[in-house]
Amino acid sequence: MPLSAREQMVLNEIREWENQLYSYEANDIERSYEHYLEYSFALLPENVQKQVFSMMDSWMFHLHALIQGSQLQLDAKERILSSGRIFQKDIDTLQDMNALTIDQLSYIAKQQIARHRMYSLAQGGATGTGGFMMLGSDIPAMAVINLRVVQLIAMTYGVEVNTPFEMMSSLKVFHAATLPRRIQGEAWEDLMNDLEQHDDLYFYEGKEELTDITWLEQPMKQMFKAVAIVLLRKKTLQGIPVISMAIGAGTNYQLTRNVTDFAHKYYQYRYLLNKSG
Repeated sequence: MPLSAREQMVLNEIREWENQLYSYEANDIERSYEHYLEYSFALLPENVQKQVFSMMDSWMFHLHALIQGSQLQLDAKERILSSGRIFQKDIDTLQDMNALTIDQLSYIAKQQIARHRMYSLAQGGATGTGGFMMLGSDIPAMAVINLRVVQLIAMTYGVEVNTPFEMMSSLKVFHAATLPRRIQGEAWEDLMNDLEQHDDLYFYEGKEELTDITWLEQPMKQMFKAVAIVLLRKKTLQGIPVISMAIGAGTNYQLTRNVTDFAHKYYQYRYLLNKSG
């Protein structure tokens, strides 16, 4: 069925954002950093490289499954359904959420997005105090926050993330959103190809490896942030390490902002694709 004027407007906004991804060009600093990272990692034996990426992939798969099956996530699912019933009383399952308009779904999704951006802000601020326990838990905590919000955005748009295809899709969305900007266009194209090549969106038959050398830039940024926090934590204002807390909060907030923007565009596109048949 044809899209409404409002749905077409949202689709045009996604297309414009998509074109910006495709047209992005890396600057000299980004290219130099990429070459340095590739050169440094290439010094490791090939079997060690494969083992590192395999361990990171396995960690993300298990973390995704742990979050998806947690009581906290099941409660969040019920809250999403309850929010949907505000607009339409007969909503019982996530699939019923597709009966809502794009603006109603965006409103519910933005509630989840705003909440998790605040979680990241608070997590970054706490990490910025410079405590070694908080520094050590920062990367796992940020992975949980961002994987969780991707799942919640998916559920808002009527997608159940417990099937092989949808589990892999949500992981690939998270992975793509945390890639350097210059590579996100390729990752988006890969997600679009998955949608075109899979008639039955239950089983996943594509590439299951996620992490590679390009994805390491994000963990490295988190490590650089930790170094900056350690160096600046003694610069305090009335006993509070304001500078290091600002660095931690700002970095984590920006990461979740990037993840939620990317994930929201993807699941909006999925919704509009289903609407148009």
